[in-house]
Amino acid sequence: MFRLNEVTWVFQEIVNTYGTPNYKEVNPSVFAIVTFPFLFGIMFGDIGHGFVLFLIGATLCLLSEVIKKRAPGMEGLLGMRYLFLLMGLFATFAGIIYNDFMAIPLWLWDSCYDL
Repeated sequence: MFRLNEVTWVFQEIVNTYGTPNYKEVNPSVFAIVTFPFLFGIMFGDIGHGFVLFLIGATLCLLSEVIKKRAPGMEGLLGMRYLFLLMGLFATFAGIIYNDFMAIPLWLWDSCYDL
């Protein structure tokens, strides 16, 4: 059994859907903490939608104690707050790279291929 906290729990659950690591094996959830949200961000790549996802994650992180007291049925959603936060951050970053806002292309900077 691995020691888990609020941040690593959801990533360990993602890894456990594919199989639990055996004795003396490296725990792949450590690598999944960065690679899973990063690859999601590369796939999603939108400034607007990624920022909305980031705001949802940030709101869940900031108001987690209040939500736990007033809405105990949202425990499952609160467990994924750091996943939402990281996925939104990387999706916003990739959206800036891709010049994409809500599926509308932006012209933030000129192309390096223009002559």
